[in-house]
Amino acid sequence: MAMQFSKTLTLAAISGASLLLFSACGSKSKRQLADDQTLHWVETADLPTMDPSKSTDVVSGGALNNVDEGLLRIGQGSKLRPGIAKAYHVSKDGKTWTFNLRHSKWSNGAPVTATDFVYGWRRTVKPSTAAQFAYLYNHVKNYDAVNKGKKAPSQLGVEAHGKYQLVVTLSRPQSYFKYLVASQAFLPQNQQVVNKYGARYATRSGNAVYNGPFKLTGWDGTNDTWTLKKNDQYWDAKATKLKAVKYRVIKDQGTWLSQYQTGKVDELMTDGTQYRHLKTSPDIHIRGSASMFYLEFNQRNGFFKNNLDARKAISLAIDKQSLTHNILADGSQAPKGLVPQNLAKKNGVDFADAAYVKSGTTYQLTEARALWRKALQQSGKSSVSLDLLADDTPNGKKTVEFIQSQLGKLPGLKLITATVPFNVRLSRSTQGDFDMVVGGWIADFPDAISFSSLFTSNNAYNRGRWQNKAYDTDVKNAEGKDANNPDERWNDLVNAEKTLMQQQGIVPLYQRTQAQLLKPYVHGVQYFPTGAQWDFSRAYISNHQ
Repeated sequence: MAMQFSKTLTLAAISGASLLLFSACGSKSKRQLADDQTLHWVETADLPTMDPSKSTDVVSGGALNNVDEGLLRIGQGSKLRPGIAKAYHVSKDGKTWTFNLRHSKWSNGAPVTATDFVYGWRRTVKPSTAAQFAYLYNHVKNYDAVNKGKKAPSQLGVEAHGKYQLVVTLSRPQSYFKYLVASQAFLPQNQQVVNKYGARYATRSGNAVYNGPFKLTGWDGTNDTWTLKKNDQYWDAKATKLKAVKYRVIKDQGTWLSQYQTGKVDELMTDGTQYRHLKTSPDIHIRGSASMFYLEFNQRNGFFKNNLDARKAISLAIDKQSLTHNILADGSQAPKGLVPQNLAKKNGVDFADAAYVKSGTTYQLTEARALWRKALQQSGKSSVSLDLLADDTPNGKKTVEFIQSQLGKLPGLKLITATVPFNVRLSRSTQGDFDMVVGGWIADFPDAISFSSLFTSNNAYNRGRWQNKAYDTDVKNAEGKDANNPDERWNDLVNAEKTLMQQQGIVPLYQRTQAQLLKPYVHGVQYFPTGAQWDFSRAYISNHQ
């Protein structure tokens, strides 16, 4: 997954190339815990949902990673550690996964059982839920038939053997399945609570129960503040030091800096201007992430459908080096393709280098103009008016302004831009209500398939509906006949990426890296380059008086 989880990214502060611990020198035993164990954190977009079956973004994904717990958890160094499953076993053929669960509780005191996983997984996969992350189950036996309504959810390859053993049957081997069960799409759900609230389930903090280190409070579904409060029912509650993580949404970068400097918030994701002034601060931490921001074209209908010249012209007219170094100026990198650098390697070769297609990301204005004229001729028009959609975050606005200035050099193009709240951008993207949209993705696990799967013809996240049979076949082979052949699987995914770039299915814009200021009294917060990014379960505040 797009882990997204693979997640949809807001054009906000995203960070880290390897998991880092926010800790100063010295051991915790030598530090005195502060009386007030409250961490003050910031998001740049509102919380859209807390339904594990419907979460697709990093904001809800980050919250769910702290208030709920799946079979496994991502730990330091992106290594897995036990979650609700205290142990698991995989059969020799790689198709049967048996998880033995510990005795744990929901925040309302009810036991967390294997049945909760069975129910949650079936709910995510059944078609009436319309879960965009349902495709992550595509290796689970009978997934396709269940998801298309041809078989009952009870036929999905997951069973409870007693209260505390879960057995999963896959239709074909999937080596990275262990990472998937650590993502929010595979969380357990309490059927009694879901039924109680119906359509209102998880639309506010009180309409759900939680089985993780924290529980959500103070969220009414629309407000821009919420709190993660320590969950005393959590099986390892004694290890959780923080009493609360208080979130607030801040979209103005200057306000965020002021709040950090006055101690009202404990972290700041800097923008380029701030980074230039603050890069020598002892509070600075560089966070690289396995994320990519890109421009999607609406190819369902309209100007870009079957118009390769138009897509290539747009890409060639955008100077990605200038965008990253002069506009964002926060350490972000110009892309080589869709799959980020340092996500996956084979025999010392980075996937991004192996799949590199220079024409897919380079800047060449003269060629762009020539191709654009051809594209206009193909459409039978002398000029065209197109809209560009993005998030209303600082980086979203910067990116849109830059793209507008770049595309203004193409003859006969009038560009209408709109920056909107994150949930509005998601909704419009899903509905195909755009000509071009800036979106983003973060890998759920360290494998190229987390990105490659996005642009297969039927993937829900392929919002522009780009389609290519060769691409689909390569990804299918990587997930099917070549799943247990590392060399062939690698070649499949490299070829798929090359096809995507040669056909300019999308335009990669930048790989996110950002500098974060973190108060020196904050320790033990875990950062991940993939997926939910933040884990506060081992964080604490030291005495800083």
